[in-house]
Amino acid sequence: MVSGAEISFIGLFLGVGLLVVAASIFWVWMLVHAITNKQLSDTDRIMWVLVVLFLHLLGALIYFFVGRTSQGAVRRST
Repeated sequence: MVSGAEISFIGLFLGVGLLVVAASIFWVWMLVHAITNKQLSDTDRIMWVLVVLFLHLLGALIYFFVGRTSQGAVRRST
């Protein structure tokens, strides 16, 4: 018979597993975006790829909020 604690543990395990999978997909998405972003110069592209590679999820979040939009905003204003 399955107890309530075992069900809670299974739910927690599945929830953490889903978060890990989602974070990994997001990391790959940001890495591919940094590599293929035509708005970035070659130097900026290399810098962002290294940031995303070495800082993993934190680097992907930084790129998502700063790197993805900063070049586009600069180009639109000039």
